[in-house]
Amino acid sequence: MHKLCSFALFVIVICGSLFADETPTVFTGALLYPVASDPIEDGVLVIQGSTIIDIGPANEVSIPSGARVVDASGQVIIPGMVDTHSHIGRGDGGDRSAPIHPDVRILDAIDAMNDSFMRARAGGITTVNVMPGSGHLMSGQTVYLKTRHARTIYDMLLCDDVNTGICGGLKMANGTNSIGNPPFPQTRARSAAIVRQLYMQAQEYRDKLKAANGDPEKMPSRNLQMETLVEVLEGKRIVHHHTHRHDDIMTVLRLADEFGFRVVLHHVSEGWKVAEEIATADVPASIILVDSPGGKLEAINLIYENGRDLEKAGVDVAFHTDDPITDSRLFLRQAAIGVRSGMSKEKALEALTFAGARMLGMEDRIGSLEKGKDADFVILSGDPFSVYTHIEQTWVDGEIVYDRANPDHYKYAVGGYQVYRTMHYHHHIDGGGQ
Repeated sequence: MHKLCSFALFVIVICGSLFADETPTVFTGALLYPVASDPIEDGVLVIQGSTIIDIGPANEVSIPSGARVVDASGQVIIPGMVDTHSHIGRGDGGDRSAPIHPDVRILDAIDAMNDSFMRARAGGITTVNVMPGSGHLMSGQTVYLKTRHARTIYDMLLCDDVNTGICGGLKMANGTNSIGNPPFPQTRARSAAIVRQLYMQAQEYRDKLKAANGDPEKMPSRNLQMETLVEVLEGKRIVHHHTHRHDDIMTVLRLADEFGFRVVLHHVSEGWKVAEEIATADVPASIILVDSPGGKLEAINLIYENGRDLEKAGVDVAFHTDDPITDSRLFLRQAAIGVRSGMSKEKALEALTFAGARMLGMEDRIGSLEKGKDADFVILSGDPFSVYTHIEQTWVDGEIVYDRANPDHYKYAVGGYQVYRTMHYHHHIDGGGQ
């Protein structure tokens, strides 16, 4: 039996290789937060390959014969955290040629070896929704990624096929960000009109596809923008909508109601002003607690109690980083701030994990510690809401991707830009992994 915090070299060598095989690995003695159920004192977590095969109290879980057993006494294990809104990976999105680019895919611009992913691993983030920017009404398609060690985007994707599958959502925005000089709209009303017109075109395109019924001679000319929006209209692609002011939030709710698309509100700085309306619309909200360093007028009414008020109204609430607005390494602290400002501990932890999974439509795989789900979890040194707690290890699909005991990983946890730049240099020169 190996004590978690005292086998650094063992972890570096073994966890990165042998733990990836099909031999079960068992973590014993930890306080487990499954999130989907009550906390488990003296819990046991059993993983095999990339899957959780059992979880429960020590007196109810049988340790498989031949399993590797890790003593995690004194530690806390939570589900891998889900960041619903991030800009890591050095990607981009639409350009200034038009305010709408639903055909643009952020996955075509992601640098899978960028060190920002290591920053996310150090922050306990195991799944991330990487977004194009918010300077357009539609800046492009987002992508859902696991923070696995990767050489190409294919090593991180959560979809099966980039050409036939849906690998993320659609990023939309309103308010100040998407207003500008022509061809961009110059008012909020014009912004909404442009979006409505495009969705009406998508409805017509969808109807033509249905009428053609697969007949090549009747099929309309292929249109990548329309194809994306038809996926939105059919509920296959989730809209992730940047919006701050309460009036802009209401505009998003109107559009979603008119066209019937599934939407997640992002930022919602003034969500507390219209919390009841958001709850009545049954629309989730992904919030951030520190926004736009240096000042942004739309975020002037952002308050720490935003999460509390949304929770009280019955809104499904998640946190996000909007990295680099909030460093991915500080994601866990959002829950602590939420609790200090009145959120329940249960909902604050859920806002880092299971709520985010629901907002990506992936709650059947990630976001909670349950039998049959992906073996994504984070090992903490103590209480999730304590400022003194460190992220000790991050596991994705049953493999360790971050270990605070590893000196190279530790630099990512505590270092700044210079460390990232130096590590990135050695990564490429040496040809090694992070």
